[in-house]
Amino acid sequence: MGGKIKFLMKISLGADHAGYVLKDHLRDALIKAGHIVTDHGTGGPESVDYPDFAAAVGRDVASGAVDRGILVCGSGVGMSIAANKINGVRAALGVNPDEVALTRHHNDANVLTLGARFLETSQADELVRIFLETAFDGGRHERRVEKISQLERK
Repeated sequence: MGGKIKFLMKISLGADHAGYVLKDHLRDALIKAGHIVTDHGTGGPESVDYPDFAAAVGRDVASGAVDRGILVCGSGVGMSIAANKINGVRAALGVNPDEVALTRHHNDANVLTLGARFLETSQADELVRIFLETAFDGGRHERRVEKISQLERK
């Protein structure tokens, strides 16, 4: 499989009320690692609408303002669905290390979504590390990713 990416990135983060604690942890860890982080919130337990945060992060990624996006909600599913409505976003739910690696190797995923209710902090840290360090394989997968982009343009 493809190699590892070893450089600092610009990363956009967002979370709803179910995911803000994990998002804040990830933000602090990413900044400590030297990444440039844009945090779109939310920052507290008050009920908010996850599509608003998915849209903000998705637009950052699609515009090229950042290299990758990370979204956190209770299950990770709602954020994934919402973010994938933005042309140019390939959001994937991170469940285990092998799946996250494959979303990068084969799908060139540019947004990782996480379910705060289903992950320990250490698991989320590992999934984010894999997401940021894993390169896209290209080759036959590039043709498939291009077909996804064609679907967005129709």
